[in-house]
Amino acid sequence: MEILSTFGRTLGFSFAAGINLYATVAILGLASRYGWVDLPPQYRVFDNNWIIGIAIALYIVEFFADKIPWLDSLWDTVHTVIRPAGGALIAVATLGDASPGARAVAALVGGTLAASTHLTKASTRAVANTSPEPFSNWFLSFIEDAFVIGLGALALKYPAIAAIVVIVCVVMIVAFASWIIRAIRRRLLPRPAES
Repeated sequence: MEILSTFGRTLGFSFAAGINLYATVAILGLASRYGWVDLPPQYRVFDNNWIIGIAIALYIVEFFADKIPWLDSLWDTVHTVIRPAGGALIAVATLGDASPGARAVAALVGGTLAASTHLTKASTRAVANTSPEPFSNWFLSFIEDAFVIGLGALALKYPAIAAIVVIVCVVMIVAFASWIIRAIRRRLLPRPAES
């Protein structure tokens, strides 16, 4: 049962980190600090005043940066390396005491999950950011924040269900990837002039 809980939490938090790394780290730190659920000892790495404080401060910055289209795109570009690396670190930390091979696999899975959600978020937002009205961008931002907080709570309390949610979301990302790529091309690439 412990393996399933570790697996579900690792998948859930790595997936969420690709959308909003700072909210994910803050949830982990606060859950460990206040004992929201009975977590294994390895989660204490997030129970640090500096980690919690910096994660909350950067979450607040990201909350506002996400609402301004050009700043949102710039923020996502900068985080193309940060979020996947954060997802990999979270996966390794939530694994606890494990062999180097298991840590390497966890880092690869966590980083890949975070990269997939980051690239999906960034590309979807790039399309939304080209819209002249700000409401679609704000709507997506609020949905992303609610999803990360919800998935984090689910991973803490019901890790097996969180794993199922992540697997379903990965299938949806793969299914919608070609649609997202076509939408980005239509929005960002100039159309050929008709003769």
